[in-house]
Amino acid sequence: MKITKFGHSCLLIEESGVHLLTDPGSMNEVPAPAKLDAILITHEHQDHFDIDKIKALVALHPGVVLITHPAVGAKLEEAGLAYTPIEPGAAVEVGGVTVESYGTDHAIIYGDTPPCRNTGYLIANRLFMPGDALHDVPGKPVEILALPTGGPWMKMSEAVDYAKRVLPKVAFPIHDAMYSDDYRQRAVPRWMGNFLPPEVTFKNLLPGESVDLV
Repeated sequence: MKITKFGHSCLLIEESGVHLLTDPGSMNEVPAPAKLDAILITHEHQDHFDIDKIKALVALHPGVVLITHPAVGAKLEEAGLAYTPIEPGAAVEVGGVTVESYGTDHAIIYGDTPPCRNTGYLIANRLFMPGDALHDVPGKPVEILALPTGGPWMKMSEAVDYAKRVLPKVAFPIHDAMYSDDYRQRAVPRWMGNFLPPEVTFKNLLPGESVDLV
């Protein structure tokens, strides 16, 4: 599996010849993959769901499949885009690669503000991307965790605790576009290196970088 981070929560995942993109939003550049089979959208917030970027990607890759829950799906349909719905606990296949859905709600941002719908994705039974939530844990082992490390709905200690609960072999940071380059490069790996258990390897994947995980 090859993972390329475009920024924030926008990742290109290449697995068995299949190319999946997650959460093209307002906090990353328009991705330009040479091949694209599906786009996975966790929730409707603009930093994860930029309809203009999605339209541009669909224009470049007319056969791309948009996979999400019905709350985001309704917004896609309003924009004239078809989608493949996925419900909690369900799975779809893209070119033989399995995508499973876990969770229903975004993390609470403040008080009794109602959360929007949020879907985490387990990809190829290896990589889990939780979206904006640190309360959903797949009911099976997770090898690779895309770990949120910043946002108005969380703090760093909660990210550490979540990684300890999921206990992947490898974790790397997402949801970090609000940080300065220096903070991403120095502070985040320092906290994770200090507090994650030794069985979890933290790879400090930065925007524009790729990692191959066999």
